[in-house]
Amino acid sequence: RAARSPKMMENEVFLSFTFYSTILILKMYVVAIITGQVRLRKKAFANPEDALRNGGVQFCRQDPDVERCLRAHRNDMENIFPFLFLGAIYSLLDPSPAVARIHFLTFCVGRIVHTVAYLLRLRAPARSLAYGVAQLPCFSMALQILLATTPHW
Repeated sequence: RAARSPKMMENEVFLSFTFYSTILILKMYVVAIITGQVRLRKKAFANPEDALRNGGVQFCRQDPDVERCLRAHRNDMENIFPFLFLGAIYSLLDPSPAVARIHFLTFCVGRIVHTVAYLLRLRAPARSLAYGVAQLPCFSMALQILLATTPHW
């Protein structure tokens, strides 16, 4: 007899949320790996022990390219972490699976384009537009959560 999947895994919206959230987390790991690679290539380490291991304490320094990667990563944390909360709660509101998928896909694509624009220094306003597009589904989900929970506060 086959094992029964947990109730959440029967929720089509939650499965879609899980898929896109996992893509975003993997994207954050990729940015972290890129940051490490840029540190090695530019010989710009945050910690003296890393600099000593890679040529000397003089390489314990900042570099504009490493700082750009760190800003992209910080921006991800400032935006993806709230999305994870909003998307999880929104998934519990029983929204239309197609509408929910559009929310999740829009955010995911917006964040990927934002990162590409950041790391490749694409001309303005590419990064700002990607940021704005990704914020729309977050505001929509937040509003729907507030509307669903307001009667209960």
